[in-house]
Amino acid sequence: MANNQIIIVGGGIGGLALAVGLARVGRRVLVLEKSARFGEIGAGIQLGPNAFHAFDALGVGDAARSMAVYIDNLRLMDALSGEEITRIPLGEDFRRHMGNPYAVVHRGELHGVFLKACQDSDLIELRTGVQVAGYDQDDNCAFALLEDGTREAGAALIGADGLWSKIRKQMLGDGPPRVSGHTTYRSVIPVDQMPEDLRWNAATLWAGPKCHIVHYPLSGWKSFNLVVTYHNDAPEPVAGKPVGRDEVRQGFEHVSPIARQVIDKGLDWKLWVLCDRDPVTQWVDGRVALLGDAAHPMLQYFAQGACMAMEDAVCLASNLDGTNSDVAQGLRSYQDQRHLRTARVQLQSREIGDHIYHPAGAHAALRNLIMRDKSPQDWYDQLSWLYGK
Repeated sequence: MANNQIIIVGGGIGGLALAVGLARVGRRVLVLEKSARFGEIGAGIQLGPNAFHAFDALGVGDAARSMAVYIDNLRLMDALSGEEITRIPLGEDFRRHMGNPYAVVHRGELHGVFLKACQDSDLIELRTGVQVAGYDQDDNCAFALLEDGTREAGAALIGADGLWSKIRKQMLGDGPPRVSGHTTYRSVIPVDQMPEDLRWNAATLWAGPKCHIVHYPLSGWKSFNLVVTYHNDAPEPVAGKPVGRDEVRQGFEHVSPIARQVIDKGLDWKLWVLCDRDPVTQWVDGRVALLGDAAHPMLQYFAQGACMAMEDAVCLASNLDGTNSDVAQGLRSYQDQRHLRTARVQLQSREIGDHIYHPAGAHAALRNLIMRDKSPQDWYDQLSWLYGK
C-alpha cells in the first residue's frame, strides 16, 4: 500500500482539498491531523473565481456553489471621508471575463465540503489526534515520524501543516514566520445587528491611515463577517486571543463614524497578529513537499490564502496521478509550476497592505485619484492574472 499511498500532514482546507484531488486520480491517502477533531478556526473567507476553478477540478463545484453567498461588488471606501473610492462589479461581465463568480463563505462550511468528500471516499483515511514530529525517507518511501515513536509509510509525504509547519522546519530550517506588525480583530454579528445603512451585498473595505475595516454577509445572509486591522507594530505572533471592544476601538478613533460604527456592533472579538514569510524557490525534499501556508504563507490582503492552497492541491494531485511512478519528479514539477505564482501573491499582498489599504495624506489622495479613474473593464484586465482561467 505504501507505494501508492500519499501521507498528508494537516487536515485543514488545503490538506483535505489535496486528499480529494489525489483520490480522484487513484491515489490512496492518509490524512494525519493533530487536533482531536477536524474543523476550522475563524469565520468568513472570500473566494475569487480561481477558487471555483479549483472546486470544479476537485469535483466539489456543486457543493461549494450551494453554500456560497454571491456578492454584487467589491467596494473600496475612504474610511476618513466615508465616501466610496471605487467598486468592482461582480455580475455577468465579471463572470464571463474570469470564467467563474466571486463569493464569500464561512470557513467552517467550506472545510465541511472537503471533509464530507473525504469521508465519502474509500481511498481516504482520516486520523485525528496524531502528532507528527518530522519525516524521514529512503529511495522508495517517505515516512511520517509520530511523537509516539511509530511511523507511517507512503510514496510521498505532504506537509499541509500551516504557518508553523514542523515539516517546513525540518526541510528548510528558516526560523519563525515574519511578524507584519499588523493586528487583525475578527467578529461575526447577526444581520439584524448590522447597521442598516451598511447592509450591502458587497465585500466592503474601508481604507484609512494605518487601519482598515472589512465586512460582508455570510451563511445565507444570517450574519456579517467583520474584520478590522490596525498597523500597530505588534511585535509577536498572536492567534485567536479574546479581546474587549474597547481595545478594538483604539486603532479606529480617527476614522469616520459611519465606518467605525460596526466595531460597536461586534461581539466576542478575537485578535490575530498577522504573519507571513518571504517567498522561497524550494519546498520539495525528495519525496516530501509543502502545500498552502506551510509553503507560502501570505498576509490576508489579497484574500487568497485558502485559494492558493486549493490551487496547490489541484496542481499537486495532477502531478501525482496514480499512473505516475516517478513521485519525486512529480513533486518537483508541482513546485516549478507553483512557486512563482504564489510568490507574486505573497509579495503583492504585502504591497496592498502598505500602499492601498493603509496610506495617509497625499499617498491616500493619489490612491483615490488613480483608483477612481479605473473602469470595470480596467479592473477585470488588471485582475485576470489572478482570477482568470
